[in-house]
Amino acid sequence: MRQESGVLNLFQGLVSQPLASRLRPRSLAEYCGQKHLVGKGRVLSESVEKKLLHSMILWGPPGTGKTTLAKLLAKSIDAEVEILSAVTSGVKDIRDVMLRAKQRQTLGRQTVLFVDEVHRFSKSQQDAFLPHIEDGTVIFIGATTENPSFELNNALLSRTRVHVLKRLTAEDLNTVMQQALTDTERGVGNMDIDFPEQQQQQLLDAAQGDARRLLNWLETLVEMAPDVNGKRRITLETMRDVLGTAMSLYDKGGDAFYDQISAFHKSVRGSSVDGALYWMARMLNAGCDPLYIARRLLAIASEDIGNADPRAMQVTLNAWDAFERLGPAEGNRAIAQAAVYCACAPKSNAVYTAFKAALHTAAETNAAEVPVHLRNAPTELMKNLGFGKNYRYAHDEPGAYVAGEQYLPDGVDGDFYRPSNRGLEQQIAEKLNRLRALDEAAVEA
Repeated sequence: MRQESGVLNLFQGLVSQPLASRLRPRSLAEYCGQKHLVGKGRVLSESVEKKLLHSMILWGPPGTGKTTLAKLLAKSIDAEVEILSAVTSGVKDIRDVMLRAKQRQTLGRQTVLFVDEVHRFSKSQQDAFLPHIEDGTVIFIGATTENPSFELNNALLSRTRVHVLKRLTAEDLNTVMQQALTDTERGVGNMDIDFPEQQQQQLLDAAQGDARRLLNWLETLVEMAPDVNGKRRITLETMRDVLGTAMSLYDKGGDAFYDQISAFHKSVRGSSVDGALYWMARMLNAGCDPLYIARRLLAIASEDIGNADPRAMQVTLNAWDAFERLGPAEGNRAIAQAAVYCACAPKSNAVYTAFKAALHTAAETNAAEVPVHLRNAPTELMKNLGFGKNYRYAHDEPGAYVAGEQYLPDGVDGDFYRPSNRGLEQQIAEKLNRLRALDEAAVEA
């Protein structure tokens, strides 16, 4: 028991700080990844070399080094760093930071203000930073995982430069992992760890470009690894216990979420059954609301399938109804069935295109009057004005079609809907061609 306690105390001594925190780069030379920003001759390395740091927004996925980069940039110009988090900071915190920054400014000292998750600040709170950025009180560095174009004020964007951080490559992640495994001062290099190559690769794959996630998992793996004669063995069972279902990348409400929905939509549109099922499974495994997928399928049924197979819309609605009646287990299968049906269905965007064209024409001709013969005539006055005169009731005509009748305002050209030659639309196209021939014959007569 004493021996086990001693090993535990040794381990706890090593991890008085989280591994990810201990291994933060101490200089730009140690910084891993983002060579398009900090590589030789690149924009941020040039700024550091000239000691002319600008206000900026660092936009990128979690674990790509936004906070670390901000601190290193501040250190490189010998500036004080103030850190605010949009999750925990309020107006008083912002006021206190600016007061300290102004005091330093009078002493000739620069302040870098790093704002984590800046997109969580309200628009008015974002505006509060503007005068302090403009007068040089602070060099502003905001970090966000969300698209700045949608989440940040235009005024703030106009006073900063947006730098996009990319997910770390497998090579970058491996560099980080090997440093953690071999560094005896800040990593776990002074521990005897058996970490087979296969398990290392699984960890790299699961991390999906996120260094912080990689190091947090690695730390937990080492902690949970069974101790066999003083050697910690990271087994497949340990990997399964630690990683669980977290192998799927799913950032609900963020860009990764929309990327996967986009991949799902394009797979169905492209008639790829496997692609549709794969992306649906990826999203479900990571916690996506199945009814969000059902709603997207309903949109696809109208936008990408249309009248080539009108049953697609009903199949999708039925799947939605089945989910609400059955719950997730059986209901997910119903939505999967609808996804397969929509992927296999003939495709046509003719209705989608026609409606867009009609909206455009309607916007350009919104003053065009309704033809008199199509107007309603509920009063005697309206009848005397000719409203409804010469209107021909379709059901009284041969084939229930009024050949040559005009349903658009004078001067407005139609021909919006042009059916494809796929699925049911092939028959619709044939019928419309017959009707147009009747119209032409009526005009000539």
